[in-house]
Amino acid sequence: MCGLSGEIRFDDRRPDVAAVERMTDRLAARGPDGRGIWSQGPVALGHRRLKIIDLSERGAQPMTDTEARLTGVFNGCVYNYQAVRAELRALGHRFFSTSDTEVILKAYRQWGTDCVDHFIGMFVFVIVENDTGRVVLARDRLGIKPLYLAHAPGRLRFASTLPALLAGGGIDTSLDPVALHQYLSWHATVAAPRTVLAGVRKLPPATVRVVEPDGSYQDRCYWQPSYTRRPEFAGMDAGDWRDAVLDALRTAVRRRMVADVPVGVLLSGGLDSSLIVALLAEEGQKDLATFSVGFEAEGGEEGDEFTYSDLIARRYDTDHHQLMVPSDRVSTALDAAIAAMSEPMISHDVVAFHLLSELVSKEVSVVQSGQGADEVFAGYRWYPEMAAVEREREPERYADVYFDRPHSDMARILQPHMLTDHDVSSRFVREHMAAPGAETALDAALRLDTHVMLVDDPVKRVDNMTMDWGLEARTPFLDHELVELAAACPPELKLAQGGKGVIKDAGRALLPREVVDRPKGYFPVPAIRHMAGPVLERVREALYAPEAKARGLFQEEYIAELLAAPDDHRTKRGANALWHVALLEIWLQTHRIS
Repeated sequence: MCGLSGEIRFDDRRPDVAAVERMTDRLAARGPDGRGIWSQGPVALGHRRLKIIDLSERGAQPMTDTEARLTGVFNGCVYNYQAVRAELRALGHRFFSTSDTEVILKAYRQWGTDCVDHFIGMFVFVIVENDTGRVVLARDRLGIKPLYLAHAPGRLRFASTLPALLAGGGIDTSLDPVALHQYLSWHATVAAPRTVLAGVRKLPPATVRVVEPDGSYQDRCYWQPSYTRRPEFAGMDAGDWRDAVLDALRTAVRRRMVADVPVGVLLSGGLDSSLIVALLAEEGQKDLATFSVGFEAEGGEEGDEFTYSDLIARRYDTDHHQLMVPSDRVSTALDAAIAAMSEPMISHDVVAFHLLSELVSKEVSVVQSGQGADEVFAGYRWYPEMAAVEREREPERYADVYFDRPHSDMARILQPHMLTDHDVSSRFVREHMAAPGAETALDAALRLDTHVMLVDDPVKRVDNMTMDWGLEARTPFLDHELVELAAACPPELKLAQGGKGVIKDAGRALLPREVVDRPKGYFPVPAIRHMAGPVLERVREALYAPEAKARGLFQEEYIAELLAAPDDHRTKRGANALWHVALLEIWLQTHRIS
């Protein structure tokens, strides 16, 4: 829920409250139910509220604990806030609201920065110690909620989205060549702390940053599960693992029902979202609202999976809502989806999520979604290939199966001033995979995908598209205790049955076999995948715009080659190569980045 922003000064000047107000107003879609600004000394905070827990004004932010002299803003949900609240009450704390925001402030008062270890949920919070001037920023373990940062002489600004930072002004918007290399290599993913803009960074997941009044700061990574076989699970067979995973998922789904408003489900018809519906039905949920989206076929490719989502909706008697999007709507919806992106994202389902979120937000304010299961439980096609290699060859093999293109292609794509001296994306992978705590090549790949690639592709995509309509999406497959269990699960159980074997075994106890054993699907958007009609015209217009010519990112010969045959050029992972480069330029133009 919500969006936050702020500025910290380190030069004895007052914060620019007008800039914080502009950033806060740019976050209005994330928090349509309330607005607050607070300023004291060198710090100003802004907040936009989406009312999910404690719908009264006692839950408004920025929130101050007058006894502790703390002021904070918060985005997300602490699912176990009631249990933490009870623990804090037993320790002598008094509460004036029933909000999880106040629980965070009291928990910080009690435990300091170790408070994050007590929280189960998705969150970013900023807490100001009014007496010392120290400011604490924290992000949840899986990076479900974002925090963008912009340093400048004498100040630090932060916001829940990159466009909000831009609204404040004074941002270095030059492009980061290392981030651009990652963007072109990793399906548009840019790993924290970088973004494509040199002047904007991201607080990494599972990080607490303590900022001192002089501007110095210290980061602490407070969580990283071990991707090894642990003694406490010794002797467990496939059935034991199935039951353990199902129990952990059941708990994760139950946790994400906490709200003072109804909670629905984004139902694609795939295994993951269908399991969420089944578990909610098992919990006794009646008249559960479910939502599906589909698109017209293009180029011989089907654009919907309603057969499966309808099957689940009928089986569990949900209040089902179906959105069929005509192809001509895709082009008109494209710009709004790109405007909602904090960073450029090429996955075709961005538009699907944005359109679906518009529909869903008219019915509910909170939904559960199945994102994350493929990375956590090895559902993608390249994982068996990773499992078959020796440890010393794992970075090379990962590049073979995951990268969109090799480093050797960059000189043909990018102008010389945007090239890096060496293969920075492969170096990142090598260093990440070499870190201790991963037992096998597959363990190392899953760790990289779960804690880096997942955070800055599907997780970011869902947050950006849903929150642009004031819709909070919750992801039970990214419950940190479930992720810890999955990290310890033997690789062969995850790889079984074509991937996600342990999840499929769990699903068979609850779901129709045709859903469990169906071919892997995704949100297909054929009009983008095949560069059809108006979408192609939008791409051509952006690549030949005066701004693109002035920026000079891409080699003209390469762009001409792609435009001559827009549906013929694919990256190694199957993305439309023209869309991959054009989306970056469209995003830069949409956000008026020169």
